[in-house]
Amino acid sequence: MPRIDLKQGEQKKHVARALKEIRAGYVIVAPLEHGYVYLADAFSPFAVRAMHVLRGDEIGVAAQVLAYSLDTVKGISRSVSPSTQDLCKKFWPGLLSVTLQPSSLLSWDLGDNKELDWFNVRVPKSKFVRALLKESGPLAVASASGAGHEPMLKIDRAKVKDWDVAAIFDTGALKSGPRSTIIEADAVDLRLVREGAISFDEMEKVAPNISYI
Repeated sequence: MPRIDLKQGEQKKHVARALKEIRAGYVIVAPLEHGYVYLADAFSPFAVRAMHVLRGDEIGVAAQVLAYSLDTVKGISRSVSPSTQDLCKKFWPGLLSVTLQPSSLLSWDLGDNKELDWFNVRVPKSKFVRALLKESGPLAVASASGAGHEPMLKIDRAKVKDWDVAAIFDTGALKSGPRSTIIEADAVDLRLVREGAISFDEMEKVAPNISYI
């Protein structure tokens, strides 16, 4: 598969190439803030399943979702409370992951056969991925390092030959960093699941009703 250097050429052309592969139902590799990831069309169960197979995930594991904006997230969610929206406006793009209930109109399977009735979503800072999301719509995402391993901070040439992906978008070595903070929210409650890059105290200033799970 081709390896595309994001530091060379025009981002517009790179995005167009990535979009072509995504729309064709393939998996690609791209950089996020602190690690390389697999990306696939969130509405293609075949592409999402291929991504899980690449990682060696167990059956029933749901992929995370990346979205371009809060408006996108509101469109695919059953409900996004005012407090949750305040947190998203404050910390997106960035390392805030929000677990929400999906809209009943969605026709997707992130790997859980729609049994969980929850999905986790984030708006990333990565310029390339955000530009792609603006054109592609929501994407399923998972770490390219595989289940249970540390984030991949640079493309491992030894592993590339075993990857069944359409293209690798390489920007060189990435900086290590904290994990995302995860919150869970429904129409009423807002709960901290995992404290990471954003602290409970920081979020409480924005959403006083947040609690520990």
